[in-house]
Amino acid sequence: MKISVLLASIALMFACYSGTAVAQDAAKPAAGIAWTATTIDFGKIPQGKPVNAEFEFKNPSMVPLIISSVRPTCGCTVADYPKEPVPPGKSGKIAVTFNAASSGFFQKTIIITTNATEGTTSLVIKGEVLIKN
Repeated sequence: MKISVLLASIALMFACYSGTAVAQDAAKPAAGIAWTATTIDFGKIPQGKPVNAEFEFKNPSMVPLIISSVRPTCGCTVADYPKEPVPPGKSGKIAVTFNAASSGFFQKTIIITTNATEGTTSLVIKGEVLIKN
């Protein structure tokens, strides 16, 4: 009898403790990110000549925004991003360079991972590569 009361007390203690931890995390302010645009259309571009774009964003939250990774899904795309936290109310840019080896229509994705409530955002560049003369 004493063991079952002890086990029930311990289980109740853990349940109360874990519920408090979740409630504290939920009350913690989260970072935010507001993009000017998430897609950039290059239109028609020449084959073999790199083109650049900048995706602008703002941190509208009261918490520093941390960009933990920026991953282009193609080797023909390179991205640069702020490595330091973006303070509340400040803006930043993710610079993207695309160098097409083959002609035709393209659409490439860059995956951004942050501490914002959204977590992950997909940025898109697209256009048409014209055959080099």
